[in-house]
Amino acid sequence: MSEECTHDCSNCSSSCDSRDPQSFLEAPHPDSRIGKVIGVVSGKGGVGKSMVTELLAVEFARRGYHCGILDADITGPSIPKAFGLTEKAMGNETTIFPVKTKKYGIDVMSINLLLPNDTDPVVWRGPVIGGTVKQFWTDVLWDNTDYLFVDMPPGTGDVALTVFQSIPVDGIVVVTSPQDLVSMIVGKAIRMAEIMNIPVLGLIENMSYVECPDCGRKIPVFGESHIDEVAGRYQVPVLAQMPIRPALAAACDSGTVEDVEFDSLMDAVNAIE
Repeated sequence: MSEECTHDCSNCSSSCDSRDPQSFLEAPHPDSRIGKVIGVVSGKGGVGKSMVTELLAVEFARRGYHCGILDADITGPSIPKAFGLTEKAMGNETTIFPVKTKKYGIDVMSINLLLPNDTDPVVWRGPVIGGTVKQFWTDVLWDNTDYLFVDMPPGTGDVALTVFQSIPVDGIVVVTSPQDLVSMIVGKAIRMAEIMNIPVLGLIENMSYVECPDCGRKIPVFGESHIDEVAGRYQVPVLAQMPIRPALAAACDSGTVEDVEFDSLMDAVNAIE
């Protein structure tokens, strides 16, 4: 705390131990109506976090909920491609309108819906990226959204901190994979959530195994799973163990993720719901 502190957090940008965490929260667009905000987090990249975000949104939409996806992974935006979105987001002086998916009308906001070309790199420093994520919350009209899924960037860095401080996240799902490294990485993500007072709804392990097409035997390609041990250590539930499905990867590549039937996430969806 600064010696010149007036104890008025409303006009102060400093972060100190005595500051009320709620004072960092940003108000959403005045016309937005948002139910629950669910963050999808991974301690490292390449574990399928975005795919899990897409599948959760699709399954909730199938259950009759109006869903949205806020793609906070600014430097690695993959959500629009999985849904086959090619049109750009439109807006006016006060509002940005998300793009709706073709089959279930899921509202999507991603930096790739604003860039001239999908392959244009986002060569921005952290504060600019953080400001963009805030705008996806404050300037985008999330209309009557029952569940807003936030596809977080991997790790526990600046943008993740911005999301947790600026957006009232109701809970997070941590996506992981079977490698031994997972225990440490998951621990970092869970500890960050605890520091920010964000409930951890559970763990989803992706790439847990591949099913033999002849006998159905589960083959642990990346080694035996340790997810139960990790979950017990941090006292969080295991929500799902997802197999490797080439057809699912192909659907994401072709923009047809809304056509995928994927029952491995049903327990996770039930728990979140």
